Amino acid sequence: MTTATARKPATMAQALGRALRDAMAADPAVHVLGEDVGTLGGVFRITSGLAEEFGDDRCTDTPLAEAGILGTAVGMAMYGLRPVVEMQFDAFAYPSFEQLVSHVSRMRNRTRGAVPMPLTVRVPYGGGIGGVEHHSDSSEAYYMATPGLQVVAPATVADAYGLLRAAIASDDPVVFLEPKRLYWSKADWDADHPDEVPPIGKAVVRASGTSATLISYGPSVAVCLEAAEAARAEGRHLEVIDLRSLVPFDDDTVCASVRRTGRAVVVHEAAGFGGPGGEIAARVTERCFHHLEAPVLRVAGFDIPYPPPMLERHHLPGVDRVLDAVARLQWESEWTEGSAV
Repeated sequence: MTTATARKPATMAQALGRALRDAMAADPAVHVLGEDVGTLGGVFRITSGLAEEFGDDRCTDTPLAEAGILGTAVGMAMYGLRPVVEMQFDAFAYPSFEQLVSHVSRMRNRTRGAVPMPLTVRVPYGGGIGGVEHHSDSSEAYYMATPGLQVVAPATVADAYGLLRAAIASDDPVVFLEPKRLYWSKADWDADHPDEVPPIGKAVVRASGTSATLISYGPSVAVCLEAAEAARAEGRHLEVIDLRSLVPFDDDTVCASVRRTGRAVVVHEAAGFGGPGGEIAARVTERCFHHLEAPVLRVAGFDIPYPPPMLERHHLPGVDRVLDAVARLQWESEWTEGSAV
């Protein structure tokens, strides 16, 4: 049993590395492959030490050819292995997209379930690290729009470990989006007795409230929690939902919250037009229309290619933009926790 004394500060990067190690130790079918994952331990050192412990035949450095990496992983998965592919950066993954759409996402359907596709694609994504072009994209909408893929984005150290273990164990392909700016975030965590593995497709309430619901995932969850803390001083108590999984989507948890609060704001780093927030807003509106006191609003990245580092603080959704959206939800009168909407 996990005890408070056993917990100590750990980073998300450490939790991800531990998840890979534990999965490889538990199942010899788990193989890690990607550019520099072996000798170097990956750009962000997530795979550091795996080649030394399990050998370079299970933690394998590949050529710089993303389509080839993912194509190789498809063959490995078809023959019973559980490959875990690392794409160095979000926008580096685009050359492999044809493999993802044409084969990874379709194989199980194409074979009427005879050939599972237990393949995990790890994609460091999002901004906040001062990355140059092709190093800070928020590409989740592309994956969400591809039927046959599961899409996961952890926001905490514990979920990074648990969701990656769940992804590797899945017989369906998972695009595992790792928020780069959270790699060095810390939380008390017991690596030897990790928390229960959360199921893919189950959201969680990170903060309770009755004034409005903030719906987010990955790096924007922390922004929403900070906004909720600031809003409390104004007498507005915001509920924060961490989706954890974009596909499958947890309609039950999200809609239960929105029906209670009557108002919702979706927050993410990806562009607003054609972004995840549009789909989420549509789902909420369809299911909660008669409970809504205002339209579902979105706070997102601007509809531009990702900007250079010096401008990213203007591009990324921040607390002020979230609070501005909350203010635009148009309360008819000021009220406090426990009063009727």
